[in-house]
Amino acid sequence: MPWFGPPAAQRPLASVPRAVLGILGLVLGLQIVFRLWQAPPQAQASDLPPAPPRATLALAAFGEPAALAKLLMLYLQAFDNQSGSGVPYRLLDYDKVIGWLADALALDPAAQYPLHAASRLYAEIPDAAKQRKMLDFIYREFLVDPDRRWPWLTHAALIAKHRLHDLPLALRYARAVATLATGPGVPAWATQMHIFILEDMNELEQVRILIGGLLASGRLTDPSEARFLQQKLETLERGAGR
Repeated sequence: MPWFGPPAAQRPLASVPRAVLGILGLVLGLQIVFRLWQAPPQAQASDLPPAPPRATLALAAFGEPAALAKLLMLYLQAFDNQSGSGVPYRLLDYDKVIGWLADALALDPAAQYPLHAASRLYAEIPDAAKQRKMLDFIYREFLVDPDRRWPWLTHAALIAKHRLHDLPLALRYARAVATLATGPGVPAWATQMHIFILEDMNELEQVRILIGGLLASGRLTDPSEARFLQQKLETLERGAGR
């Protein structure tokens, strides 16, 4: 014979004293308030682990390295995008961040987003040392595939110029684009950026030589661009008293 009685023997809810129901409701309400009052868990910069070894990633990709690369980027950015518990980029260990970005690129070399994140997110923080570290990473990765990765090095040059106020560094990046990014999809403005950085550095003789060489080369197919550079050259020559 079962230990519990028949359903008819169980008391309906209406038979429970109102005082007991009130106490139960009060306890439930206090639990809800306590949960809401508690601060949400805060992500810590130290929570970001080192990037996984490449051999481990190769096994984990299961023949879909591009998909795994996207997952790595989602995981990395979760440390800033968690609602109410994000970690500012400037607090992250940038050696670890670069490891994750490099792993994503190793899995999917054609991907643009890792370098987009490097230049547009992680390199835009108000921390010069970390900015330089991220810009150097962008430069190294640019060297792997200049014709595809030139946009991110041109942006790195702008950061070096306007944020770091380091014209020699900006010139180094701009010259790399001009020298190495030679594909048909690279716009003229990107390959000419170094000329205007030299002008900012007051290296006007070099600027005149470079513009003159461009005009004489016949490589300028845009008439308005050629006209602009011709006017620039004439202005520089007048300033030099020629």
